[in-house]
Amino acid sequence: MSAPDHTNPPAPSALAAPTTDLGAFLALVGARGAMLGLDPGEKRIGVAVCDAHRMIASPVDTIVRKKFSEDGQKVLNWIDRRACVGLVIGLPLNMDGSAGPSAQSARAFARNLFQLRAMPILLWDERLSTAAVQRAMIAADASRAKRAAAVDKLAASYMLQGAIDALQSVRPVD
Repeated sequence: MSAPDHTNPPAPSALAAPTTDLGAFLALVGARGAMLGLDPGEKRIGVAVCDAHRMIASPVDTIVRKKFSEDGQKVLNWIDRRACVGLVIGLPLNMDGSAGPSAQSARAFARNLFQLRAMPILLWDERLSTAAVQRAMIAADASRAKRAAAVDKLAASYMLQGAIDALQSVRPVD
């Protein structure tokens, strides 16, 4: 089985809706290519990107939420600017693994983005990513203002790093 050709992305008919299946997502995005990570919150969307070799995720932006049409266009601009082959969207599950209102909102956000651009989307369990980032920033003695300004994009980066690390474990040996 050959790897997907990302110079010609899969036809929309070959794509399913956003998925939580790591193997299915990897089959669509292949072993290389930048990916965008999103941590959609009620007021802001944290944005991160990883390199084409999927070694490291980096925070890049925080989008202040307005209307979905505006927010979605900003996300598409980041996808195009970084030539991303896939999207990883944080899925804030409850501690018991159930899906509450925030997870349902993240799923709806993913479905709406998929309607704007049919591309591989992975919904990634991001429980405690924001809390982990806040603890690290407090430990680094970051002021409350600095934490507020950076926490969303840092949480997106933390979440995306977890997903690309997991993808490495699923990837077949070359």
